[in-house]
Amino acid sequence: MQVKSCVIPVVRSLKDYQVYRISPHDSNRLAIIFDTKSANTSLTCCVEIFDVGGKTPPNRHQWAVEMFFVLKGEGVAVCDGKNVSIKTGDSLLVPPTGTHMIKNTGAERLYTLTIMVPNEDFSELIRSGIPVELDEEDMSVLSRLAP
Repeated sequence: MQVKSCVIPVVRSLKDYQVYRISPHDSNRLAIIFDTKSANTSLTCCVEIFDVGGKTPPNRHQWAVEMFFVLKGEGVAVCDGKNVSIKTGDSLLVPPTGTHMIKNTGAERLYTLTIMVPNEDFSELIRSGIPVELDEEDMSVLSRLAP
């Protein structure tokens, strides 16, 4: 079989991630890996970093499915009034229209890989926030140097 074309994938590294706090009082930050702006697709993929006690505001999406994969830490996911504990290695899938929130209940930061498809203006909301930086702890976790 002859291949007529090859699409070069978009490659991003830790230094390329743009990090935002959506509003000044938020206790979580989002490091964008891929989104509509960086990958020209209706997907938002980011690392979400929750401070101790941090949480997302309750929110819902009309069409989008949102997935959280816990990279490090522990917390509670609430969806339509149902609570479930989450920890490193767990995955959570939130269907469209489910009102949900994630809360860090651990003694350390909670890190999740958060993916939303379709984008449903999620990356635009993130990018409208306050630019912030990853700190040494974040860099250690995201570069897999954490013990």
